[in-house]
Amino acid sequence: MIDISALRALVAVELHGSVVAASEAMGFSPSAVSQQIKKLEKQTGMSVLERNGRGVLLTERGIALAGYGRRIMGELEELQATLLADPSAPSGLLRLVAFSTACRGLVGPMLGRMAATASAVRVTVLAEDPREAVQRVASGEAELAVVHNWNSVPLVIPENLVHEELCLDTADVLLNSGHDLAGRASVKREDLVDEPWISTPAGAICNEALMQIFAGLGRVPDIRIYDPDFSTHIAMVQQGVAVALVPRLGRPPLPDGVVAVPVVNAPQQRAVGIVYRKTMTASPNIRHAVQLLREVAAGLEQPN
Repeated sequence: MIDISALRALVAVELHGSVVAASEAMGFSPSAVSQQIKKLEKQTGMSVLERNGRGVLLTERGIALAGYGRRIMGELEELQATLLADPSAPSGLLRLVAFSTACRGLVGPMLGRMAATASAVRVTVLAEDPREAVQRVASGEAELAVVHNWNSVPLVIPENLVHEELCLDTADVLLNSGHDLAGRASVKREDLVDEPWISTPAGAICNEALMQIFAGLGRVPDIRIYDPDFSTHIAMVQQGVAVALVPRLGRPPLPDGVVAVPVVNAPQQRAVGIVYRKTMTASPNIRHAVQLLREVAAGLEQPN
């Protein structure tokens, strides 16, 4: 009989590309994962991995077996999330991944509501960009993610995930109050192309959204500072050394000397949503968390 733990190890190697990466995702040592793979090969009487330089590749039979394994893991997960779970009493661990401003603006208030009702669900939270969050949920490293999808930078959702929208979030240009454009009700992208910018790191979704603002002008923004934390962006604007594109969700009250102005001919909006695996659709924990996130999103008052 095939051991489920050994089959899970093979699926993890396929998903993560190596024994070492699979062991990190599963929380085991590489030698423990290797032992599980050897056990699987002994039980099935066939090789499932082959050496490829310093790494490994799945054999043809290993790929087929991993495919069966994914389906079995999905059915077991669905069984645990439905028939074996009490829909009236959500409980246990829920691993959630969210981008940082959603952690402040949505997840924090959701956790507060859980605490107020003495919920039996124990939530762990990891802050990551939406692309990484989606992959963690797709691979089984997390159950739920809060993600965003800019109108100019689509987020790819794998077939094994469900995506539900929560709300829309608008990003404004932040200017020092002494800036020539600070007194306007709105600005155009042409007004901003020569400004010194602070941005999230190159390749991050918010950085790509900033670049897209100027795509039709055949220009790129003059980015002088890269920092992943929007609070740093606000501080740099207050010092008068840069302008920034900062979403409203999770944004603290702006300090003296900083004003927010919308861009009218390249409005920046991102759709904020949640993703979870299709096998977890009926999970009481997922439904409980999603309902609370919807309540928080519905009552959200974004700063102007």
